[in-house]
Amino acid sequence: MLVLKTNLNKLSKEKSLRQDFDYHFYKQTTDLDCYSFNDLFEIKSSPKINLDCIGESFLYCEIGDVDKNGFAYAQQLSKKDRNLLNENYFSKIEKGDIISVEKDEILLSKVRPNLKKYVRITESNSKTYFTSAFIILKPKKIPVIMYYCLRSRFFNAIMSISRQGKGYPTINEKDIVELKFNKFIIDTLCKHQEGLTDQILYFESQIEKLNNCITPIQQIIDSIFHQKFKFNYDKFNELKQLSDYTSSLNCFANNPDLRFSAKFHRPTGQFVESELQRITDKKFKHFLAEPIILGASVSPEDYDSSGTFYYLSMATIKDWKFDVDEAQTVSKHYSDSISEKRIKRDDILLARSGEGTIGKVALIEDDVDAIFADFTMRIRLKNYNPKFAYYYMRSTYFQYLIEIYKKGLGNNTNIFPIVVREFPLPDNSMEVQQEIVDLIQEEIDKQTAIKEKIQSLRNKIDEIIEKTIRQ
Repeated sequence: MLVLKTNLNKLSKEKSLRQDFDYHFYKQTTDLDCYSFNDLFEIKSSPKINLDCIGESFLYCEIGDVDKNGFAYAQQLSKKDRNLLNENYFSKIEKGDIISVEKDEILLSKVRPNLKKYVRITESNSKTYFTSAFIILKPKKIPVIMYYCLRSRFFNAIMSISRQGKGYPTINEKDIVELKFNKFIIDTLCKHQEGLTDQILYFESQIEKLNNCITPIQQIIDSIFHQKFKFNYDKFNELKQLSDYTSSLNCFANNPDLRFSAKFHRPTGQFVESELQRITDKKFKHFLAEPIILGASVSPEDYDSSGTFYYLSMATIKDWKFDVDEAQTVSKHYSDSISEKRIKRDDILLARSGEGTIGKVALIEDDVDAIFADFTMRIRLKNYNPKFAYYYMRSTYFQYLIEIYKKGLGNNTNIFPIVVREFPLPDNSMEVQQEIVDLIQEEIDKQTAIKEKIQSLRNKIDEIIEKTIRQ
């Protein structure tokens, strides 16, 4: 057990009166012979950007669009094609959530820096706009090498100065300036910067070639469903471009709750429903093992770091799978009191609220002790392949159903079990369902193999940096 002794005088000198152990341990154990943050970096502030000053078509990237390797999969946005699916991006941009970047800068995520969603700005992504949830660092020397050092050699230091309460770790500009860097390490890297940079850039070129071969899972799923069910995505995309359309009073009267919203009556939504009804006359309610239910709410006092049950919130399924690293644990008393809200293998969880998250699903493929949150719903099927249902729910058509049926304004949108149970669900034999699952999985496995090669090359970059330091 590590024991740190300090006094009130030292604590009082920290402006925000931080009392977390990692922070003060880092401050006391940092080498004396160091470069300060300001010796090596400057924090760049980005001027406010008005949407009207941006071109008709542009690239925009949020933290969620960056993977753990630092690849930024920016969204291609067009002002002419502002629609239900990308409205969330435009709304954030109009509120000022946008920054511009320049080559050789480094973007550090303010939220969950532990995920290493750090972006190196190169020629290829320097024209992309990013969310202001990134801190912009401008290295004063060895920019390429410093980027990889922040991801490896200095990563623990970043986590030590991050603020970690009961929620996710966060970091801000006032924290980042507390970083210090071992002078011997920096001087050694500077001494060998030319050869080291050349090696890194070589590996990066190989990584970029592999990365260009990656097909997004969404595209794989839609491609397989197109092959098997002949979904007309061309017509779907054509209808999405329509901004003006007419309806009739009869159409308004035919929905049970007299919905008048424009998005609910879009021709695109009617087309998607007709496409799905062409291949099935069954709905989710015909395959339910039990009613779809919502999860349980939680209070701060219900969390327990020594608990054995995870609390499965919307954040834990934001990447279309249950991420145990993102989940907090709850007390035994809490988990015992709501045993009916537990999950088990083959359950499907659907996020029911919040723009950017609503509609995302996760399949529970392993036995895990967890309680699911009140902003998610649990779907248990019988006589149906759960993985096929999961892939179907990730398809563009199902996700569009969520878009037109959700209710609410702004970020406070919701979808309810009584609606989802009425959504169409393909009624194919178990053999056909498994065949489609196997086709999708085969393609995903190919992508996984490519990503493993990329990770191997990333590791080699870390290895040559460490080798240089040790020589």
